[in-house]
Amino acid sequence: MRLTALNERAEMIGLKPGQGVAEARAVCPTLDVVEEEPSADRKLLEAIADWCDRYTPLVAIDGKDGLFLDITGCAHLFGGEEALLEDILIRISRLGLDVRGAISSAPGLSWAVARFEESRIVPPEAMEEALAPLPAASLRLGEETIAALQKLGLKQVGDLLAAPRAPLARRFGASLLLRLDQAVGLVEEPISPRRPVAQLSVERRLAEPVQAEADILQLARQLAETLKPGLEARGVGGRSFELLLFRVDGAVFRIAAGASQPLREPSRIAGLFTERFTAIHDDLDVGYGFEIVRLNVLQHAPFEAMQGDFVGEGRQGTSLAAFADRVAARLGPDCLQGFELRESHIPERAARPVPAMEILAAHRRTGSDYAGHGFFRGERPLRLFRMPELIETVAAEVPDGPPRQFRWRRVMHRVSRAEGPERLSAEWWIEEEETPARDYFQVEDEEGHRFWLFRKGLYGRGETAPDWYMHGVFA
Repeated sequence: MRLTALNERAEMIGLKPGQGVAEARAVCPTLDVVEEEPSADRKLLEAIADWCDRYTPLVAIDGKDGLFLDITGCAHLFGGEEALLEDILIRISRLGLDVRGAISSAPGLSWAVARFEESRIVPPEAMEEALAPLPAASLRLGEETIAALQKLGLKQVGDLLAAPRAPLARRFGASLLLRLDQAVGLVEEPISPRRPVAQLSVERRLAEPVQAEADILQLARQLAETLKPGLEARGVGGRSFELLLFRVDGAVFRIAAGASQPLREPSRIAGLFTERFTAIHDDLDVGYGFEIVRLNVLQHAPFEAMQGDFVGEGRQGTSLAAFADRVAARLGPDCLQGFELRESHIPERAARPVPAMEILAAHRRTGSDYAGHGFFRGERPLRLFRMPELIETVAAEVPDGPPRQFRWRRVMHRVSRAEGPERLSAEWWIEEEETPARDYFQVEDEEGHRFWLFRKGLYGRGETAPDWYMHGVFA
């Protein structure tokens, strides 16, 4: 067992990362060692990244202990870069964490300064000057490359800046020069945010934290009203919304809601979150309250204004979409489903369930029912089993007649009427070529129950009798 991280007191007595625990206890018998938990560390880092969304939506995780924040266009909202950096460092320090940060025009330079110097801001004209005294490890190079550079006496970045580039490229490859150019800003290094960037966003910073659910929903409605002009200017409506609640102790809650049709009306947008709060009421821990409330539009679509006539034409579709949105917001998007036809004539493959919100969205786009393209033929039962169920025993006419009686789920049924067969051949491009065809029959027993069953194959075509399967019931 070895040490992976140290606090300040451990560093002061001479302990180092990678040192054996037994050796460390010999130096300090009262050493308190806690087993490392990478998953817990990652969860904490992700929580801090969520907390940093208050400064910019472009937040990326860097390794095990770092974050990248792209604050382009955001610094003036906090009084400038110096005030923003100071605010971040003070707030995270109050959470009991040791933090350092740097602001520069290049992510690589900020990474180097934050880890090998004190927290500060590096202006664009002083980038090489700030980078030169730093060790070669500040360029995010591999351990083997760093060791080889040290053997050659190239211990600082300034040594690399002064050295000819061609020999460096031949000896260490293009990755060394790439990292060097990224650190001085010659090569742009994009930051990939960990979460999708909102299309539109509005927020409210509160002087006093709010705790009541009614107050939070009222703020959501006010933010939706603020959002409406931006949606109108773009000619779109929101399809996917996200309500962010920043708690005073640093926790962040994300509440998502979607709509089947583009929305602009503040009351309908707020209504989605009313249903969501009803569903997650017990899981939302308000603590000491929320100090920032933000409403994001994650996805939007073109908005087509509709005006109903005097007889209320079009109101039914609107009310159905509103109903689907409310139910999906409370119970989840998969609670209401329809079916989409697929290009297959095998019943269990001929359709797939899709959320009702997608059906309504497709209906709005095309003006027709969302049925897709398929080979759905003939009458089908009201309840179709996901997979056919094997029937225990069957007495049927040979070679291809309907069943006269059958035993299914330990109950014997005597057939009074039968219709069929409807033959469905196997799909040779999916199944094996020798897969037998199916002969489907609609049958009614003496008690009036109607079934949809099929025989797989024919009598006399193999060494064993064909199997019968139940595929659905009509009533």
